[in-house]
Amino acid sequence: MIELKNVERSYKTGHAETWVLRRIGLTIKEGEFVTVMGPSGAGKSSLLNVLALLDDSWLGEYWFSSTPVHSLNRKQRADLARQRIGMVFQSYHLLDDLTVAENIDLPLSYKNMPAKDRQAMVADILDRFQIVAKKDLFPNQLSGGQQQLVGIARAVVHAPTLLLADEPTGNLHSTQAREIMELFRELNRTGTTIVQVTHSEENAHYGKRILELRDGWLTRDETLQPNTTEVGAQ
Repeated sequence: MIELKNVERSYKTGHAETWVLRRIGLTIKEGEFVTVMGPSGAGKSSLLNVLALLDDSWLGEYWFSSTPVHSLNRKQRADLARQRIGMVFQSYHLLDDLTVAENIDLPLSYKNMPAKDRQAMVADILDRFQIVAKKDLFPNQLSGGQQQLVGIARAVVHAPTLLLADEPTGNLHSTQAREIMELFRELNRTGTTIVQVTHSEENAHYGKRILELRDGWLTRDETLQPNTTEVGAQ
């Protein structure tokens, strides 16, 4: 699904150039659940922003399901992201002046589909995430865990083939975090490819593969043994 070849990213401050990604070569297959780890400043969020097509200022090659992203213009990249990618943020990024249902509907609003079909898809995801009773509330009326659920529901309502998550449980207590990770596991089991950034070893082991970045370099690529992927299982 994803192939990166010699991907690099740097930032210029005055005359100095700071590299946050160095010669990243990476293949992620469809249906994988991959965790990206590493210390602060290692390049984890930078890598996720490249994968999410939120950042255009990188060098190298990025292939997404045989599409050469590096050859696309900004509009083409945005269209690809809207069609194929969902993004979950640590700070939720919900729109305060929209209800839960309206926030979830946002990705569908970019698609050319009848309002009736959009409403049906939102209703289905509200039911699936067991937040039907919250549909008319605003984000500031929800707990942190509920806001993150809405953020995930919004990210997956359009059935993306790739789900990216940046510290998705960083602001949640342990019980809420476990519920979110179980939800990710179920989404992965039903076919969604997931790449998450986390500092949590427990969260990492919900996935099947761990990548580690240090100073922008990919220093570890480990496939976990099957019996280590059932963290939280009863």
